[in-house]
Parts: sequence; structure tokens; C-alpha cells
Amino acid sequence: MSDTLSESRAPCIWIDADATPKPVREILCKAALRTHVHMYFVANHALPLPTLEWIHSVQVSSGFDVADHYIAQQCQPGDLVITQDIPLASEVIDKKVEAIHPRGEPYSPQTIRQKLNMRDFMETLRSSGIQSGGPAAFDQKDRQLFANTLDRWLARSLAARSKQ
Repeated sequence: MSDTLSESRAPCIWIDADATPKPVREILCKAALRTHVHMYFVANHALPLPTLEWIHSVQVSSGFDVADHYIAQQCQPGDLVITQDIPLASEVIDKKVEAIHPRGEPYSPQTIRQKLNMRDFMETLRSSGIQSGGPAAFDQKDRQLFANTLDRWLARSLAARSKQ
């Protein structure tokens, strides 16, 4: 894949795939097959993905936030980014790119600052030795919420594309 994509390309989906749950990858691959929307799974390791012309695996070098930086550089307004990384979500929102969490929660300009502040607060607690626990296990409710949020984005994106 080239370093940059054409300015006039159709919207696509960028997945911060290093920590994306397998059920979310499966939902995305089925959606790519159904809708022919290009999806770019960006990770610092190889991922088991189906071989379809709409599914692209982008392997970046290991290192802190390398995949995040790649996604932030490549995405364009109209695209969607799937990530658990709140700083990445904030960066792409600033570029007018939509972002959602793998559990289906959309990030928005109205809520991203609060999420960044909470992330920083929790990081401070962890670094001072206070155990806050991790996220709950990914369950069927999370899977359904993600699928519904993705379907809404796809419907809007495909409707906009058909009007062009």
C-alpha cells in the first residue's frame, strides 16, 4: 500500500487492531464482504484475516503508538476509526474523522476531553500503586452494541456514497 491514499477515495475503516477483540474483527470482516467498504487492520504483528479485496492488513514496526500514528496520518474526513486508544480517538476527531470504541461507544468532540481527563486520572492512580482493575470481559452485549454502531455508520456512509 502506498504511504498516502487518494484524496477522492471512498470512505474506509481504519482498525487499531493490536487490541481489537476477535469478535469485533469478525464483525468487520463480514461487513467488508457485505458492503465492499475497504478496511485497514493496522497492527505491529500479523493478523489472521480473510483474503478479500476489501480487507487490508497493514503491519507496522513495533514501538510505542506506531500503529496509532500510522492511522492518524492515513485517515481522512468521512472515514471511521475503531480504537480503544483515547488519545488516538481525540487526534482523529480533531481531523473530522469519526471514531468508535470496539465496545460500540462512539467518541465525540463533546465527550473526548472528559475521556482523556479520566484516562489521565486513572493512569495517575495506577502509577501511584492504586489498583483500579481492568475493563470487564468483552461480552455479547458489547458485540451487539458494536455491530449496531457500525451498521449505522455504514448506512450513512453508503447513502452518502450513492448520492455522489
